Amino acid sequence: MKEIVLDTETTGLSVKEGHRIVEIGCIELDNLIPTKKKFHCYLNPERKVSEKAFEVHGYSDSFLSDKMKFIEIADDFLRFIKDKRLIIHNAEFDLSHLNNELQIIGKKKIDNEVIDTVSLARNKFPGSQISLDALCKRYRIDNSKRVQHTALIDCDLLSKVYINLIDQKEPTLDFKNKEEEVSKLNTGKIIYSTKVIKPSPEELKNHQIYLKTFLKKNFY
Repeated sequence: MKEIVLDTETTGLSVKEGHRIVEIGCIELDNLIPTKKKFHCYLNPERKVSEKAFEVHGYSDSFLSDKMKFIEIADDFLRFIKDKRLIIHNAEFDLSHLNNELQIIGKKKIDNEVIDTVSLARNKFPGSQISLDALCKRYRIDNSKRVQHTALIDCDLLSKVYINLIDQKEPTLDFKNKEEEVSKLNTGKIIYSTKVIKPSPEELKNHQIYLKTFLKKNFY
């Protein structure tokens, strides 16, 4: 099953106060394994970034001034997430901003299935800290690169947190090492994947004694 881990950064907290999106990051998972498909963009929010938001993500008005507007990337974004489950930490926040951007340009709201990792964490660890940093600490996930909140870094961390929250061991694909291990057993054209161990004479003798002593009857 394909899922999208999604995160946004904004000019401020509330859509009602006119705040807009300045960054969108998405990472695709296929059966919990990250694929190479990503969606990422910085956006010109057409308004000033609040001081508190700037402290969180560090994107200044001058940095964002020459970036594309949401209307220019909307179709690509919608195609990327189409028919895929969305994994979001505090989904209400991100969806309210995304749906606001879609409404501004006259498009329908997002109707994808959504899993909110905040809700998962609350149910699993009632009364505990459930911020992304707190969950990374709980699961011993290295978040040292998260000096400030950036969408793609947060998506990468969230994908690892999500896998742990649903009690799945983080999947790894290391075909190269597996092939090297098997190739060591190569004896010509045939590759053997198991090692045959011959019993010693003493072991054979003990086995015969066991058969005669304990298996006198045929139970089959």
